[in-house]
Amino acid sequence: MKNLGMIVNLRKPEAVSMAGKLLQWGKDNNCPFLLPHHEASALTTAGLDDEQWLKTVKLAIVIGGDGTFLRAARYIMGTDIILHGINMGHLGFLASSRPDDLEHDMANILNDNFEVLERRVLKCLLYHDDSVLHKIYALNDIVLTTNAIARLLHIEILFNFKFFCEMPADGAIVSTATGSTAYALSAGGPVIPPHMNAMILAPLCAHTLYSRPLIAAEDDCISLIPKGASRDIMLTQDGQLAYEVLPGDRIDIKLSRSKKIRTVNLPGRSFLDIVREKLGWGQAFR
Repeated sequence: MKNLGMIVNLRKPEAVSMAGKLLQWGKDNNCPFLLPHHEASALTTAGLDDEQWLKTVKLAIVIGGDGTFLRAARYIMGTDIILHGINMGHLGFLASSRPDDLEHDMANILNDNFEVLERRVLKCLLYHDDSVLHKIYALNDIVLTTNAIARLLHIEILFNFKFFCEMPADGAIVSTATGSTAYALSAGGPVIPPHMNAMILAPLCAHTLYSRPLIAAEDDCISLIPKGASRDIMLTQDGQLAYEVLPGDRIDIKLSRSKKIRTVNLPGRSFLDIVREKLGWGQAFR
């Protein structure tokens, strides 16, 4: 494995420290890492501009948590770069390597002893007066909600452009299988292995007894249309970027056919292993 890159959460001192150790490890093992200019400047090493980095790197190590991984996914979207995350946070489903296992995991990567998992991403088109305002891609989820405190939102939901229901709720989540262990999980959604081509529609605090999470298939399209007169409606992309939405705007969400995020799947560390460890499945608690 050549042309290794690195993306670092520079706001976490422990991530910066780990990046320094990994850079030294790379020098000792004749495996230099390529850094984008911003990370390179902070770590006082040579770097590449964004365009050159994206063209050169084949696999990138992401040091931080799941939030850093999501930022990295947006950064490399549309390329064939493979991502592997080192988890410096508390709960990591995307960043699955532990700092203590770094050298062992890097040995597997350098020896091509891993599989590549292709994760589907959401393609979201935000329409205003039948014109596309924003085209958004999300690895985890798209969330429609209101900024106002305790303000109910009425959402018309179309399923493959046909009326499905109007749901009074605090908001709605449309998630990928990858995002099923994120916000959608806390909203009562199911856990779906990331290799499955599916979406989840999960209401946020629905004011009905019949609203339950719904699983949609690979070729389905879910549309959300906020109703009423509220001007405090917001659409969020992977919980990191926000877009203003007006009543009557339409949000069409489906799985992208052209864009995927490729991640490292190391031997002996399956998705179910991570679920069992992170969520405590099969463990007895007093």
